[in-house]
Amino acid sequence: MRTIIFDAFSGASGDMILGTLISLGADGEKVRTVIESAVDVSVRIGQANKKGICAVDVHIGVDHEEHARHYEELVDIVRNAGLPARVEHSALAVFELMAKAESKVHGESLEELHFHEVGQNDALADVIGSCFAMHEIGADGIYCLPINVGGGRVKAVHGSMPVPAPATLEILQLTGLSFYGSGNRELLTPTGAAILGHFARPVENYPKGKVLSVGYGAGDADTEDPNVLRSTLIDTEDDLSRDSIEVLETNVDDVTGEVLGNLFEKLLSIGAKDVAIVPATMKKGRTGHIIKVITRPEHSAAIAREIMRETGTLGIRVIPTKHRYTADRRMDSVRVVIWGKAYDIPVKIAEDHNGEILHISAEYEDCKRVAKELNLPLKDVIRKVEEKAWNIHGHDDLF
Repeated sequence: MRTIIFDAFSGASGDMILGTLISLGADGEKVRTVIESAVDVSVRIGQANKKGICAVDVHIGVDHEEHARHYEELVDIVRNAGLPARVEHSALAVFELMAKAESKVHGESLEELHFHEVGQNDALADVIGSCFAMHEIGADGIYCLPINVGGGRVKAVHGSMPVPAPATLEILQLTGLSFYGSGNRELLTPTGAAILGHFARPVENYPKGKVLSVGYGAGDADTEDPNVLRSTLIDTEDDLSRDSIEVLETNVDDVTGEVLGNLFEKLLSIGAKDVAIVPATMKKGRTGHIIKVITRPEHSAAIAREIMRETGTLGIRVIPTKHRYTADRRMDSVRVVIWGKAYDIPVKIAEDHNGEILHISAEYEDCKRVAKELNLPLKDVIRKVEEKAWNIHGHDDLF
């Protein structure tokens, strides 16, 4: 029931996340060793005083000028770094988030995409080190309070743009992290947003519990408030996590299946947690549908507007709920051998705060790729992957 809460009241960057995790309890020497063995950099871990707050200051030294990298180059560097499987998977997921954001902003495919600042060795070091430190602490749940993104303008490839930077804003959309703007400079970087976005789920307040440890990571900025990222390790009391949701519901008739199918995908893309469309008999015996959507309160208005635009309904019922219980989710990877060929397949593991595994599911797209390559039924590949994952993470006697 150990939970990390990030409080980014002065923003977040890769080195700030790395510093706060070391301050929170991750082994700094192990972090240094992992980074320096994976990336051609030097790591210096020290202390900085930021407006009276003592914080861990991590400096990544790069000896030579670097060129922009393709996304696939970054993937190869991470895969060839010899990282623990969970750290490698997390680092790849963080860079995938940044790649999707940059791809959308610049209108380039992932194959064409060049990384500039976020593709340099110091960014690689921040991501790999933060992923290792996160797993080193081994929290049962990771959450983030609303993030201060700063204000003013930031330099972009073709001039300047308002804060948050375009890529940062896309990452915030992809991950659903809550944020606000205060100040006159950029405080949240794309790297910081992607690391927090991969690991943490948004919360509005601290959960009930007891503080085990507090960490501070120093930033480079000189701001009116201490430029630090605070993290708190809390012993929470619930076995399951909670989050706040609302249920939106409306009845529609005279709406085609094609329109409803398109609506389903649209709602998921703008923040819906779940969508259900149920056939129903309406007044005067007409056939219709009940549309139900589960979402966070801050997304309700946008989702209600989209349902009205797409279906023509004139009203959306909002059914408030106190909260919902959710399992903590993490990703891992298992290696399976099928017909003499080895495959590393990601799996999603759901568990409570005590570490009891509630469910394991293999990633659909990866299993589909293997099934197609070997001309096997998809269900057989999924079953083999999940059995292997349960044998590693669960109990052998389940199968």
